[in-house]
Amino acid sequence: MRVAYLFLYFTALFVSCSSNSNTQSTNVEEDSIIISRQDYENKLYGFWLGQCIANWTGLVTEMDKIGNIGNLKTGSFYTRDDWGQPDKPSIWGEGVPSDLSENIDFVFRDSSEVWGADDDTDIEYMYQYLLVKHKTTKLTPEQIKNGWLTHIRHEEENYLWVSNQRAFDLMKQGVLPPQTGHPNQNAFFEMIDAQLTTEIFGLFSPARPDIARKIAKLPIQTTARFEAESISKFYVTMHSLASLQTEETLKNRILWMADESRKILDESTYPALMYDYTKQLYLSGIPWEQTRDSIYQRYQINQKDGYDITGQNLYCNGCFASGINFAASLVSLFYGEGNFKETIKIGTLCGWDSDNPTATWGGLIGFIIGKKGIENAFLRQFSNRFNIHRTRQNFKNDGIDTFSNMASDGLLVIDEVVTKEMGGRVNHENDVWIIPTNKTIDFND
Repeated sequence: MRVAYLFLYFTALFVSCSSNSNTQSTNVEEDSIIISRQDYENKLYGFWLGQCIANWTGLVTEMDKIGNIGNLKTGSFYTRDDWGQPDKPSIWGEGVPSDLSENIDFVFRDSSEVWGADDDTDIEYMYQYLLVKHKTTKLTPEQIKNGWLTHIRHEEENYLWVSNQRAFDLMKQGVLPPQTGHPNQNAFFEMIDAQLTTEIFGLFSPARPDIARKIAKLPIQTTARFEAESISKFYVTMHSLASLQTEETLKNRILWMADESRKILDESTYPALMYDYTKQLYLSGIPWEQTRDSIYQRYQINQKDGYDITGQNLYCNGCFASGINFAASLVSLFYGEGNFKETIKIGTLCGWDSDNPTATWGGLIGFIIGKKGIENAFLRQFSNRFNIHRTRQNFKNDGIDTFSNMASDGLLVIDEVVTKEMGGRVNHENDVWIIPTNKTIDFND
């Protein structure tokens, strides 16, 4: 259903602010929102740091618990009581728990160490690099293909799986996006890949989710179609909306962002029905474990709402699929209620591809609370360095970058998006973006 929604609330978003706010009320142009570039840079730092903490924490339990359908015998799902307890082996762990942490706990890197890239951060890093390199707001099929072929290792271990790997193989054969994600050529188009590689496009378009989905369309379609594409758009929309409702509590902001993003999901498809079902269970007041178990029963055992992955007899019962991991991500999002640590804990214990939902929400909440907010949550400081060459190749400085530099590069991309896509402008004197919001926005663009 293609229905245009008018963002009437945008005109009411202007509030008086202190120097710590990311909006300003001085020199406000009609029907525009003013966002501080300096504050946004701190938030982008928080995005990268939050992603890394959550990604590496979630990796401890990745694929430990995926259910007991058929010959899959992974035991009962984790509960909150398992936090801090010994980690169990994953489905491919050959009886050996994760080597990241003996126990299920947060994984940190202090100032003497370096964060390693993983598939939840490396392609987003690559897309940002390509946008800066080409001074563009929308990557072309050739730019994406050439970027992948240059920066992704052609031999294992190249840290690609399912749809990403198939898209890469097609690129090596000369196929261009979006054909690399077309169901006729990529049998893995329903998998999770695009969800963990494109959220950053939402941050490149603050307060304008319509523009965010526009610039993210080709990167998403590089590996996804249909419901998997819609779920990726949901995540992109969430990240774009993270610049708004700053006067609200974290819980209220998260729920508002999620409900607004729900509007892009086709009412008749399983992502919309999964969202409604999970939200209903959350509002009922039952524990998150009971909600997670109910989701497993409904979608993987009973295959309700058109979610038929179990019937496809895929490896690990589609544990990499976009749908079940979307539902699991909603459990941690709703029950975490904007609390950085609690959201990551629930995501880590929830099951399936647990590093992906944790990285997504760790990055989003990390953006909202910024570098200082994350440090205050843990009462400690963290490494600022990031090694993209752990998983990718052919970047400068032997692949060692910093979150500060990565955040600065993000500002350059947003400068281009604000001026070229939004019709806004960069006020360098006050170091702010002036973003027009008086637009009719199609939630199903």
